[in-house]
Amino acid sequence: MNSYMNFNSKLGNILVVEDSPVQAKKIKFLLEENGLNVMVCPNGKLALEAIAEVHPLLIISDIVMPEMDGYEFCSILKNDVNFREIPVILLTSLHDPLDIIKGLQSGADNFITKPYDEKYLLSRIQYLLANRSIRQSGGAEMVIEIVFRGQKYAINSEKKQILDLLLSIYEAAIQKNDELIQAQAQLEALNEDLISKNKELEAFARTVSHDLRSPLSNVNGIVDLMVQDYSDILDDEARSLLSIIKTSALSMTHLIDDLLKFSQSAHASLEPVPVDLSSIAHQVIEKLRHTYPDRVVYEFIQEGLNVNADMGLMSIALDNLIGNAWKYTGNKSVAKIRLGSLIERGETIYYIQDNGAGFDMNKAGKLFKPFERLHTQQEFPGTGVGLATVQRIIERHGGRLWADSSVGRGATFYFTLP
Repeated sequence: MNSYMNFNSKLGNILVVEDSPVQAKKIKFLLEENGLNVMVCPNGKLALEAIAEVHPLLIISDIVMPEMDGYEFCSILKNDVNFREIPVILLTSLHDPLDIIKGLQSGADNFITKPYDEKYLLSRIQYLLANRSIRQSGGAEMVIEIVFRGQKYAINSEKKQILDLLLSIYEAAIQKNDELIQAQAQLEALNEDLISKNKELEAFARTVSHDLRSPLSNVNGIVDLMVQDYSDILDDEARSLLSIIKTSALSMTHLIDDLLKFSQSAHASLEPVPVDLSSIAHQVIEKLRHTYPDRVVYEFIQEGLNVNADMGLMSIALDNLIGNAWKYTGNKSVAKIRLGSLIERGETIYYIQDNGAGFDMNKAGKLFKPFERLHTQQEFPGTGVGLATVQRIIERHGGRLWADSSVGRGATFYFTLP
């Protein structure tokens, strides 16, 4: 027997009133392990019948039960002169201050909050059993009338009983507060550890990206030199292999760039300044035209879209959104990209619209997750990081980002900025 406390099992029984078989067995096992005799009743009515026969030393009762709740059961017991001296512990969640008043009205001796600490429950049992003789010596009853939430409540109990109940509530509050303080300290430690690991990860990403960029640049340079200087001796197979090498190196470079932007979107400090979204959009379009001179793309950019935001991060966001629109209109003979705004319920909503491939809205849940793609690499190449980066940037500014689309009819990406 592993007893926490020293109990005299010859004194009598402890009655447990609990409708949950699992909880009843749990309490019964705990008390019997500590040398106490235990009897269990599933509800208040059966408990009242059993009390007349076993006359328990102490009662532990749940509050929420069928037939008769714990408050009613305790009140009936305390109004019976033959049993009123039996200490009653009520198990409660104490979600409402009214629970305290109901406990006082019913004449309960102690509150134990759920989930309860086993050692604390045993200590309260020991305390109430040790002080049972004091209760039996009698005490002056007092009637207190209080008003709570506009309703009067009469409390008729001995001073010591009221004091014991209030002290048990105070002890429970202290215990919960200690648990909260401990949980807060653990959360703060975890948060500090997470911040530290994020900084390490960011530094690692920067280092790796730098270390990878150099050899990739070398690979691209060597391929270009081989094509230029040895074109007369390269056969078709060699040219094809060099093209594959260059394409793979460029894809890796794009992935590294996108990962850096993704990291920057989460950790870069925000420095809000006046930003002209229209001007940024024109710059992005011009860059794309220079990169893809054969594309026929009509852009419609609303002028004067001025916001207060971080210039660098908003440039990354628009570069991704317009770049996506440009990419997914690649199969259109006449591509159209539009940047504009609208006002809905007093809120300005910005949008970028295209007439490209679109996507199935049933799969929209994947849209803003890193490395999730709704199209294959063969259809539209990419890293799957761009939209996740945009979402981070918009949300860091306190805005929202969402999309609307249908397959073959283009897509519209909406975002707000405070």
